Amino acid sequence: MRLKAAGRIYIWLVLLLMYVPMLLVIVYSFNESKLSTVWAGFSLNWYRKLVTNREIMEALKNSLTVGLLCSLLSMIIGTIGAVGLDRCRGRLNSAVSALSVVPLMMPEIITGLVFLLMFSAIGLKAGLLTLVLAHSSFCIPYVFMTVKGSLSLFDRSTEEAARDLGASEARTFAEITMPQLLPGIVSGGLLSFAMSMDDVVISFFVTGPKTNTLPIKIYSQMKMGVTPEINALCTLMFLFTLAAVILFAAVTDKQRKKMKN
Repeated sequence: MRLKAAGRIYIWLVLLLMYVPMLLVIVYSFNESKLSTVWAGFSLNWYRKLVTNREIMEALKNSLTVGLLCSLLSMIIGTIGAVGLDRCRGRLNSAVSALSVVPLMMPEIITGLVFLLMFSAIGLKAGLLTLVLAHSSFCIPYVFMTVKGSLSLFDRSTEEAARDLGASEARTFAEITMPQLLPGIVSGGLLSFAMSMDDVVISFFVTGPKTNTLPIKIYSQMKMGVTPEINALCTLMFLFTLAAVILFAAVTDKQRKKMKN
């Protein structure tokens, strides 16, 4: 009983450390005062200023564009790579699997510098395209690993049964394999989107003078002090992320029930 109580206390402490700072950001996004240490009353003033701030809105638009394109590319390439490697049996299988996670272990400052030199060498102008390419390079492994994990739990007998009943390989993949891999693909895509939205170091090296992402914009404002508009923006992004996670959980649960039936 004491061990159970200690475990529950530990879990609650971890949850408090994770979410109390975010709750404070949400509360002070409705603060009338510009100072986060002083509560001057409830106000939506910072949300109104956020909407009319063209620089932040443009940076947010760029980040969302890069994040969505990066997630799409990562899901396509990562899924094809994981499925292809799973179908290939040989000595190179484990070597390729190990090499696939190298981009995650590489220091971001090295990755950013490498991409800067490469884009300069081929004459590719820095902008949204270079951001998408650079972000996709370190996001593909997330999709690759989640899909590979789904494949390790995959029931091969369902594929064999479909083939025995006359289904083609393409139809078997589309109707049997893909639905079972979908939760892993979407999980990797959401993680890729989050990592892309959060990146500062690599984006700093590959972004152009006329292209600004939200993390770089916020980082540049640290010299002059972050205004409560950023609190309002963080609140909206947190609510959006929470809604996406709930929707994904609901869709995944529905998919699992459908597969069982």
